[in-house]
Amino acid sequence: MSRIVTTQRQRHRIAERTRSTSDGSVNASAESHQFTPAELAALQRGVNCSMYRVMGAHPEQRDGVSGTHFAVWAPNAQEVSVVCDRNGWQHNGFYLYGSNEGIWTGFYPDVGEGETYKYSLKTKTGDIIEKTDPYGFRFEHPPRTASIVCDVSGFAWNDSNWMNSRAQTDWSQKPVSIYEVHLGSWKRPWDNRPYHTYEELAKALCEYCHEMGFTHLQLMPITEYPFDGSWGYQATGYFAPTSRYGSPEEFHQFVDRCHQEGIGVLIDWVPAHFPTDAHSLGKFDGTSCYEHEDPKQGFHPDWNTYIFNYGRHEVRNFLLSSARFWCDVYHIDGIRVDAVASMLYLDYSREHGQWVPNRYGGRENLEAIQFLKDFNSSLHGEFPGILTIAEESTAWGGVSRPVYDGGLGFSMKWDMGWMNDSLKYIRRDSIYRKHHQNELSFRMIYAFTENFVLPLSHDEVVHGKGSLIDQMPGDEWQKFANLRVLYGYQYTTPGKPLLFMGGEFAQWKEWNHDSQLDWDLAQYDRHDGIRRLIGDLNRVTRETPALHEQDFLQEGFSWIQADDWQNSIFAFCRHGNDGDLAIVVLNFTPMSREKYIVGVPKAGGYREILNSDAKIYGGGNIGNAGLVMSKPVKMHGHPQSLELTIPPLAVIVLQAE
Repeated sequence: MSRIVTTQRQRHRIAERTRSTSDGSVNASAESHQFTPAELAALQRGVNCSMYRVMGAHPEQRDGVSGTHFAVWAPNAQEVSVVCDRNGWQHNGFYLYGSNEGIWTGFYPDVGEGETYKYSLKTKTGDIIEKTDPYGFRFEHPPRTASIVCDVSGFAWNDSNWMNSRAQTDWSQKPVSIYEVHLGSWKRPWDNRPYHTYEELAKALCEYCHEMGFTHLQLMPITEYPFDGSWGYQATGYFAPTSRYGSPEEFHQFVDRCHQEGIGVLIDWVPAHFPTDAHSLGKFDGTSCYEHEDPKQGFHPDWNTYIFNYGRHEVRNFLLSSARFWCDVYHIDGIRVDAVASMLYLDYSREHGQWVPNRYGGRENLEAIQFLKDFNSSLHGEFPGILTIAEESTAWGGVSRPVYDGGLGFSMKWDMGWMNDSLKYIRRDSIYRKHHQNELSFRMIYAFTENFVLPLSHDEVVHGKGSLIDQMPGDEWQKFANLRVLYGYQYTTPGKPLLFMGGEFAQWKEWNHDSQLDWDLAQYDRHDGIRRLIGDLNRVTRETPALHEQDFLQEGFSWIQADDWQNSIFAFCRHGNDGDLAIVVLNFTPMSREKYIVGVPKAGGYREILNSDAKIYGGGNIGNAGLVMSKPVKMHGHPQSLELTIPPLAVIVLQAE
């Protein structure tokens, strides 16, 4: 095997071309990256989405010498140098050249993959500060904070079938069932290691998703973060998968394995705010580079974090490049954007006098709005079949409508109203539900204004709320039955369901990121019954076109019965593209209803394809013995009707034959 030998003369020649003066007053070196006209134009407009190709640390060869090219944006620094083991972490160890764009670059001979480094910056006031690389592709395991030189290009993918299929897929008409996972607490190793590796997690999660029928994993933030207790929502490495579970190469393998197994991978992404950790983005060169200078615009009082300055081109380039990076380099199938509401409103969580109006005197963050539109336009334009999902908790219009139609351009939006109303209703003792029928029926007034995901996420099982099963009213039988009917409602009402890990087997304890789920509970019949129900809900939703093809269209839903408040019963039709029809009936009382008449739109047989009161789910096995034939009796505005037995605290689904 040949080996490159670096001569002293080669090192000297390269070092001469990458040396900066001590006062920082230098011109760009001939070895600095020269932007093409198109790149420079995009850079100046704030829509350059591929900055990671030139920024950060890139191992390469120059004049036959191996080394690493560094590039970092620090517009107000007097000096910038790379510090590492090789130069004793001294500020004057290796200076970078500055450019008119505020980008400092240089080629450092003999520095290669695996070497740790930081940037040492001399501020306007003469202070020396050390920062990790904003474009770093790998970081030390927390609590250590240095960046690591890493080449993330060249992975040999084996997912071409998945990627080609994804590009042709309209997910709005496909079954989508999302399993939300925190990788560090899903399962823990038995050998006292703190975490499983990406490889181990890929194998186990793919097997589990196949068993349970989930179509997509949604990973809570895996962008590098220092504090475990933030769950990843205070990121410091926007281009690096967290080192907790392995290397970038191993995360490549994780996604590749999921794709080969037919499982989509979505990630949480947090462009709304970032932490104040001294080694990170805040006051990067001693001044506010990534955040607003004015704390009324640049500091979030709820989370004690900085807010990105979306009006600054370099910041927009950074964030747009981060989003593209995960889709390009790691083949991620979708990005769920956290805390969108906090981005849209300048007065979010602020009192009068604590915020700065926009140029028209309004509360809308115009720069953030344009950023989100650019984010969606760029990703959807370049990566067909990608999903972008907004966690947006207000009534902002058009979140999941195309940008060309005045919307923000997201594929889907979390329906926080559905989540709040459903949990508020189901937490009530069943005797009081008849007075609150509208808490469930109200949702259908707005259900098709957006493309909705129906989330029962980690946010519903933390901060003293308790687990979902613990939030259910009644004795143990009623708790499990209530949870079954809640899940039945989630899966059968229009929208794409999302369930946080542990909910699928009714974990009793509130989620704790410091320990694994209580998997031992699955050995007990009632917990295993919930698990079986989720698996069958996924299967039935996948196999029944009426339950997924028109989730986002008014034509896919029609009420049969929404005002039987005395019995707390709801009944509705779900319609597929080609006349497929499913009837859903929900009973939110602990009393069964015999000979209950439900109108249906066409004559024939209706087969009971799911009953949450089945014995295998932990129920009482009350139902309709398979096939029910309609009768020519008008009811609920329909020419035909069914005479049904409705089990207590249960959902039944019937498919027209």
